[in-house]
Amino acid sequence: MSLPLENASRPSLGSLAEGVDAAIDAALTDKRLVGAVVLISRNGEQIYRRAAGLADRENGVAMREETIFRLASVTKPIVTIAAMRLVEQGRIGLDDPITKWLPDFRPHLLDGSEAVIRIRHLLTHTSGVGYAFAEEEGGPYHRAGVSDGLGEPGLSLAENLRRLAGAPLRFAPGDDWQYSLAMDVLGGIIEKETGGSLDEAVAELVTGPLGLVDTAFSVRDPSRLAAPYMNGSPEPQRMGDEALVPMPEGFIRFAPDRIFDPASYHSGGAGMAGTTDDVLAILETVRKGGAPLLSADTVKAMTTDQAGGHMQPLMPGFGFGYGWSLVTDPAAAGVPFSAGTIRWGGVYGHSWFVDPEKKLTVVALTNTALEGMWGQFTIDLRDAVYAGL
Repeated sequence: MSLPLENASRPSLGSLAEGVDAAIDAALTDKRLVGAVVLISRNGEQIYRRAAGLADRENGVAMREETIFRLASVTKPIVTIAAMRLVEQGRIGLDDPITKWLPDFRPHLLDGSEAVIRIRHLLTHTSGVGYAFAEEEGGPYHRAGVSDGLGEPGLSLAENLRRLAGAPLRFAPGDDWQYSLAMDVLGGIIEKETGGSLDEAVAELVTGPLGLVDTAFSVRDPSRLAAPYMNGSPEPQRMGDEALVPMPEGFIRFAPDRIFDPASYHSGGAGMAGTTDDVLAILETVRKGGAPLLSADTVKAMTTDQAGGHMQPLMPGFGFGYGWSLVTDPAAAGVPFSAGTIRWGGVYGHSWFVDPEKKLTVVALTNTALEGMWGQFTIDLRDAVYAGL
């Protein structure tokens, strides 16, 4: 039985739509992606939206615009906004030591000395904390059983923080940049400060004020949840109860049903699920200046390199603000983005960027790791958008 690749008829949008359609169609035809939802907004108006491919290949379920995805690191900007609202309210300070809320979280440097981690270090991934997937098998995180927030269903935050605090910091806070579990630590601080779960805090501080109901640390309607896949040949392979996906330095351990286990901690770096429309609404709120969530001054700080230039050796032309990377030098980065563009993605297969100069927001959520996060599809999509502007 042949199945539709898309579920919405769209008016012709010229060369941009044709180029984006071609990027999506090529990824589906080449069996690099199983399904995707792509939304593009310019000047506050949605100029492109498409649901394509399959949400569940084995059961013949077509992708729909209202499909819910496991968001992985698309969680990070949402939790960052929640944290920055607490900063604006004077409830946490960027220079506060995190032991103010987590007195037992005291990881040491490699020489055994104690270091002071501050809130700003967590927000910028300059805390010295890392990720288990970024180290070789047998490294300190693996020995300690540290979870990256994507696997180990039923694990509590208190236990994961205990394990993480027992592993040495990779560097002194503020001295370098490394992508990390810092947002999981920050999630614990938000819970301590608000006195509730991270899910409740995000609902109160971010999704609730915007009227968003589908994005949370649980799945409101499981029938709309996309099945997860990972790169494979001759086609992406469906993830089972557990899946190991190779990374340059190690592998990521997935447990897709983790989100259904109420005992699983709410990972501030990877634990949410949501829709493409909700993600677009959150990012558009930032692009438009932050209201009703944040002040323009806070958004300016969030979209300025706050990582002391430490990201440059890893990614020339990029810096890191609060919650996302940003383009500081498009020529050095070799990208068509305008200077000041913010961007990131999610390891379940997602990418997004906001180009404030062009008043452009692009969100592409897929159900295929890792192609949808950093594969050829993301390059083809980006290039099609800029070619069509």
